[in-house]
Amino acid sequence: MSGYNITELLSPPWLNAGDNAWQIAAASLVGLQSVPGLAVLYAGIVKRKWAINSAFMVFYAFAATLIVWVLWAYKMGFGEQWGSAPFIGMPGPLATTNNEIEQAVLPAAGVTAAFPMATMCYFQLVFAAITVIILGGAFLARMNFLAWMIFVPLWITLSYTVGAFSLWGGGFLQSRGVIDYSGGYVIHVSSGTAGFIGSWWIGPRLAADRKNFRPNNVLLSLVGAGTIPSRLF
Repeated sequence: MSGYNITELLSPPWLNAGDNAWQIAAASLVGLQSVPGLAVLYAGIVKRKWAINSAFMVFYAFAATLIVWVLWAYKMGFGEQWGSAPFIGMPGPLATTNNEIEQAVLPAAGVTAAFPMATMCYFQLVFAAITVIILGGAFLARMNFLAWMIFVPLWITLSYTVGAFSLWGGGFLQSRGVIDYSGGYVIHVSSGTAGFIGSWWIGPRLAADRKNFRPNNVLLSLVGAGTIPSRLF
């Protein structure tokens, strides 16, 4: 090992252990809002016959977003700009060892971070997942599960990545000075708008359900709702 600094080999100079630890902790708290937070909330707030379906909508959305995210969607939201389009990044995988251990960089935004790409990917993943899961709340007791399985990867690919790149990834809204610190636009406006429009397209719930839509389990709903404020920390 002559000529090498063992400290630099084990910990690159750009790595800040505190930044990395907090980024992972914060991401995990956001992830807990989805699973089990919103899964429990949705299962408790709908009629009993919809409970399992609603909970599995959350689990599926989180898992499907993970796959889509590492295979192509992360780079669409936070990679190099795709040609002359200032609202989307170039799709590509982020699932190699070299990608995961190198310093986190948002190339189109000109931003670097003191933690690895694996941490950045994880942090942005949980926000992408919770966005489509919040959106799914508008479709409870409305949408067939097979349709939801198709909808989730399409919406993450064609809608979420556009908002993420435009505001956080260095796209045209960021270049015009628009700032979104905590996801007000990328997460809440996009999920709320999509949920409203999607509900209009799908149509109302069945008349029998609208007439008597008592929550399956109020206590479960309160447990799920109580998990959501973890994001505040």
